[in-house]
Amino acid sequence: MAGSLNEIKLRIASTKKTSQITGAMQMVSASKLAKSEQLSKSFQIYASKVRAITTDLLRGELMTSDTSNPMLIRRPIQKVGYIVITSDSGLKGSYNSSILKAVMEMINQDHQSNGEFEIIAIGGMGADFFRARGINPVFELRGIADNPSFEEVQKIISKSVEMYKNELFDELYVCYNHHVNSLTSQVRVQQMLPVEDLDHNEVNGYTATFELEPNREMILDQLLTQYAESTIYGALLDAKTAENAAGMTAMQTATDNAKNVISDLTIQYNRARQAAITQEITEIVAGASALE
Repeated sequence: MAGSLNEIKLRIASTKKTSQITGAMQMVSASKLAKSEQLSKSFQIYASKVRAITTDLLRGELMTSDTSNPMLIRRPIQKVGYIVITSDSGLKGSYNSSILKAVMEMINQDHQSNGEFEIIAIGGMGADFFRARGINPVFELRGIADNPSFEEVQKIISKSVEMYKNELFDELYVCYNHHVNSLTSQVRVQQMLPVEDLDHNEVNGYTATFELEPNREMILDQLLTQYAESTIYGALLDAKTAENAAGMTAMQTATDNAKNVISDLTIQYNRARQAAITQEITEIVAGASALE
């Protein structure tokens, strides 16, 4: 009985230490989440301005559907590119599994062979997942910060847009978890290229008073690239916010489970201790009766 009591005490102590660790990780994730949400909101102001200027400069092309810019023209689909955003580590609940499952279902449904698509992996979990299934990412990025700057991810974003311009693939999608709130995220597959989500009714003469130098075509060529890159970066910030929220929720769940285990073990310990005491009293009484 003493051995059993000591074993339960050790399990209680071990679970308490685990609870302290997960509690600390939960607070860290909550701090990261607050910063991610702030960064994402701040970036949306910039992204909306870029979108407004781009839409207004393209007003004529959008109304007539007549353009020669390669980033606006839909080509015959020979190959599709997917930017898949995951985390670099686990302990994120279903954050990674949900997006990877959705991407694999989409690939199996839309493609007959691996030669019909290319994977650009942001995050080590996704890159390792695809490699294990015989799908080698054409480009990957690991170890990005929880709140990445544009400079940190500019290389892979610019490379993705460049691949599209060079016709390595004819469509580009970003697959990620969209942050809804601290408890919920949604899998989102968003087309980035060709640019087709601009609506000329969104703006009205926004750039009418602008003087365009050196000329409208050169500005549009740079601005469309910047718009595509900012949209991809915005999706990455959204995914990072969802990742931090998933980490916080997972650690909160782990902490709550640890507390439940401690409560159950404490009850078990008290019952075992009471049974040991009862047995000792019974033995003492029996011994006293035998002496009479």
